[in-house]
Amino acid sequence: MASFSQRVVGALKLQAVTFEEVEHDTTATGQAAVVVLLASLSSGIAFIRYGGLTGVFSNAVWALVSWVFFAGLVWLIGTKIVPGRNTQADLGQLLRTMGFANAPGLLAFIGVIPLLGWPIWFGIVLWTIAATVIAVRQALDYESTSRAVVTVVLAFVAALILTSIFALGSGFRTVVVE
Repeated sequence: MASFSQRVVGALKLQAVTFEEVEHDTTATGQAAVVVLLASLSSGIAFIRYGGLTGVFSNAVWALVSWVFFAGLVWLIGTKIVPGRNTQADLGQLLRTMGFANAPGLLAFIGVIPLLGWPIWFGIVLWTIAATVIAVRQALDYESTSRAVVTVVLAFVAALILTSIFALGSGFRTVVVE
């Protein structure tokens, strides 16, 4: 069994075997949560000038909530709407693999470098998307990466719709200043 740091490096390298290992290690959910939390703090450091310390900590809370919410959507869509022939997964498996898919975000603090912050952040987002697709493919035992891409895209669209409905239903309004 790989150590925590070996798992993080394997996730950074987009190694399917790493995601397969954490999928089956029921004790790795806490490790996955640590990856999500540390990645969100790293991102918060990179963009601290925009949100201050309050932004760093609220980003961490939002990251943990989003991780669980998005993993739940992926589980629902991946097991009920677009399952593969061999798909059999529980929410814990997706939480673990998708948590480690946040490993590229551990490097987000590099985005604090002036003029390079946004390009670095964009690269990390793309890297995280690639890791998420691999994590989903492994957790849902998909035979093709394209099915994992479809599942991630459908979950993302569902998350946008549900978040918008919640925002509108909770009275969130934009303010127009004239």
